[in-house]
Amino acid sequence: MQAIKTTQEQDLIRRLKEGSQSAFKELLDAHQERLYWHIRNMVKSHDDTDDVLQNVCIKIFRSIKNFKGDSQLYTWMYRIATNESITFLNKQAKLRNRTVQEYQEDIIGKLESDVYFDGDEIQLKLQKAIATLPPKQQQIFQMKYFQDITYDAMSEILTTSTGGLKSSYHIAVKKVTEYLKTH
Repeated sequence: MQAIKTTQEQDLIRRLKEGSQSAFKELLDAHQERLYWHIRNMVKSHDDTDDVLQNVCIKIFRSIKNFKGDSQLYTWMYRIATNESITFLNKQAKLRNRTVQEYQEDIIGKLESDVYFDGDEIQLKLQKAIATLPPKQQQIFQMKYFQDITYDAMSEILTTSTGGLKSSYHIAVKKVTEYLKTH
């Protein structure tokens, strides 16, 4: 299924595929902050987020010629960002001989001393609750709760049915709510 694109997006994609540096700058100007926060919600640390974002930008630049247009450009970029974040978390957990969940609990514990973390005690508690969720539920919860991404867009990014996403989000909300009540 071909995603519906505006003439402006089609022109940007054409220019990107031609290797235009100005088109790539335009793309980053439009999406870099959203990608940063998408990655940050997953990897937690500002410095790690910057590293992952840099890798995402390189992958986007190198892969744009292969973009088929089956999805919106931003959902394709979010998929790359999601996959890079998961790869990063898995690699970091393996380096530390921890599960991904244990690794995330470790980095949430370090959030309090992170100068870029401006959350309060409630935000920290919420992050701890999210860390107890299975990785896929974490992604869905964060994308919906923090970024208000539609289920249709999430479906493209995560290649999951909207019904499955709604169900996972509902279950995640119940688990997070229960955690917040008991801790």
